[in-house]
Amino acid sequence: MKIMITGAGGQLGQDCLQVFGAAHQVRALGHRELDITRQARVAETVENIRPDLIINCAAHTGVDACEAEEALARELNVSGPRFLAESAARRGSLLVHISTDYVFDGQKPISEGYAETDEPGPLSVYGKTKLAGEKAVGEVTENHIILRTAWLYGIKGHNFLKTMLRLACADPARELKVVNDQFGSPTWSYRLAQQIKKLVDKDARGIYHATAEGVCTWYELAGFFLENMNVAHRLVPCTSEEFPTAAVRPRNSILENRRLKEADINIMTPWQDDVAQYAAQFSGQLLQEVAR
Repeated sequence: MKIMITGAGGQLGQDCLQVFGAAHQVRALGHRELDITRQARVAETVENIRPDLIINCAAHTGVDACEAEEALARELNVSGPRFLAESAARRGSLLVHISTDYVFDGQKPISEGYAETDEPGPLSVYGKTKLAGEKAVGEVTENHIILRTAWLYGIKGHNFLKTMLRLACADPARELKVVNDQFGSPTWSYRLAQQIKKLVDKDARGIYHATAEGVCTWYELAGFFLENMNVAHRLVPCTSEEFPTAAVRPRNSILENRRLKEADINIMTPWQDDVAQYAAQFSGQLLQEVAR
């Protein structure tokens, strides 16, 4: 199978390359190789590669930056996916498009996760543009998988775990305030790449939720990770109001992997297991990275 990955320089793109690359012919394209906001360039690239599958990992994921860069967010999160969907439809390619928990408003009780059938209600520019991107893909082609995930971390690029590690290593005695009233499911990009492969292998279509099993807060996640990294730290729980950001975050970012479970293809595991494995596998590399 010929596969084209966009946004291949990021953490999920790199893991998709690793997961699919062993058995398939993969073209991994970062932003320099393909700017998905250029419609003609997208069409030309897809025509040249002639992929059976396109995995779109490209997006403007800077949640706070999107508030000040709405035009750019719309180009990357709405126009780009539409252009990819148009080219995929012409070729008859399957398009896998990555979306987010931020399409929901987070008002559900913490005891309840969001299912694929729940009505979206994004609070931020990031969430609104990602939802618009989902709709753009759905309007253009039925031959798609839209995969909503949350709290992503991996070995490539930037993420919350790397930020907490860098801050703790820089000054172990410093008190670090971490939000303790937002709830979600930290998801390892490598595990998500494996789940994408499972969906493709099973010829799935439509919207799916795919996050790690179980729930925690950012404070609980940071503490668990740093303990597994054997890094000294002083974390202090705080409220969202004590740690204001440009974009409003949903208090409940919990996604229920309902469709995966109904189809008996859910391979997502408890978040603690994946974070512990991530720390064990990459501890040396992570510590070297923050030391630079």
